[in-house]
Amino acid sequence: MDTLTPAAVVAELDRYIVGQREAKRAVAIALRNRMRRQRLADDLRDEVSPKNILMIGPTGVGKTEIARRVARIVDAPFVKVEATKFTEVGYVGRDVESIVRDLVEVGIGALHEARLAEVRPEAERAATEKLVTYLLRQREAAEAPAVPRPTRRARRGEAAGAGEPASPGSARRLQRRRQRLLAQVQGRQLEDVTVEIEVEARDDESGPLLDFLDGLEPEELGEGGRELLDALGGARRRSRRVSVREARRILTEQEAARLVDVDDVIDEAIRRVEESGVVFLDEVDKLISDGGEYGPGVSSEGVQRDLLPIVEGSTVLTRYGPVKTDHILFIGAGAFTDVKPADLIPEFQGRFPLRVELAPLGEDDLYAILTEPANALTRQYVALLATEGVALTFADDGLREIAAVAARLNERQEDIGARRLATIVEQVLEEVSFDAPARAGETVVIDAAYVRERVGDIAEDEDLSNFIL
Repeated sequence: MDTLTPAAVVAELDRYIVGQREAKRAVAIALRNRMRRQRLADDLRDEVSPKNILMIGPTGVGKTEIARRVARIVDAPFVKVEATKFTEVGYVGRDVESIVRDLVEVGIGALHEARLAEVRPEAERAATEKLVTYLLRQREAAEAPAVPRPTRRARRGEAAGAGEPASPGSARRLQRRRQRLLAQVQGRQLEDVTVEIEVEARDDESGPLLDFLDGLEPEELGEGGRELLDALGGARRRSRRVSVREARRILTEQEAARLVDVDDVIDEAIRRVEESGVVFLDEVDKLISDGGEYGPGVSSEGVQRDLLPIVEGSTVLTRYGPVKTDHILFIGAGAFTDVKPADLIPEFQGRFPLRVELAPLGEDDLYAILTEPANALTRQYVALLATEGVALTFADDGLREIAAVAARLNERQEDIGARRLATIVEQVLEEVSFDAPARAGETVVIDAAYVRERVGDIAEDEDLSNFIL
């Protein structure tokens, strides 16, 4: 964070998002203020709350992408929530506290994956040793001669000599066999050999029941449910016959899980959620009442009031413990075409003190979106068709034509911003995408004439374009 200045954040966002400089600057400053807050004294640090942001602009101009990219830059837990999913006709729908629970789940999952990646080399070494042990045991059992059942006197004699050590020659022979097997396993020479291993119980048929119970909140489970979950989640194991390739994967996952301290992951993830979590609350404008006394408007205003404590700062109980929302950054967004932010209830407005307006995308903006971002749509299609051996090339006049068609359609129909490009490019490339397996080795140039041939008539026919583009 010391090197992640606001200018650096904006520069990183510029790699993926065209324009919208005000919105980029607002979120960059919000991130920097988080770093500044960490440097304050303890008594003042708790008093500094994040300045939540309300993004205003039509769909498809980059609101969600800005929030998602910002969270990725700082490796922060991020969740996108459609505000309208909390409303149903006439009454409040889902519990709004599920936003925080979802954010905690995302934070724990991401951190757990990161910790697993850190211990993977050690887990692979341990898994290889276990795999060699299983193979060695299996080969010895296959090579052992059939022995008749011993008499009672013979069994008493075996029991008396059970503590005798193996001969030095036998130990050296076993060690040599183990070394040969280890070299074969490491050299991937036994990938298709079948081996019998022991796997955790959660890898077998009990998984669906465990997943069902695990998906419930603590208060929903009840005491009996929690006891059943603990019993099923114990160290039950069973044998399973799989290939060496699959056994390596299973054993590596098991060893990695043992090396990661789950309690530490949960504690650290909750801390990260509380200190650096980001919630993108979309469709905020849909929560504005139309002034009627009945119908969905009443529910929408109720959702605003339910969201207030979470956005302002409260403690939410999750299955992993209490989570404070005081320093979670909330980024609201909405088109606000038929309503305005001032139509939100005053208390909710006050929770989003920073407002930035995102401009609609013109033809030049759409052309830049096709050419400048690191993940530009055209680059994606070039890479996709290259896997089939087709060399796809976008000529500059072809890109200009695609942007022009998209701009005209956005003006004539509903403005869906950059999302219009996806429908047009897909329509332009439909034929070459379908025939790509049979056109390996060919070079296809997408120029203005090619674009007009594929979408020109559709774009000009208003009735047809309403359905297709």
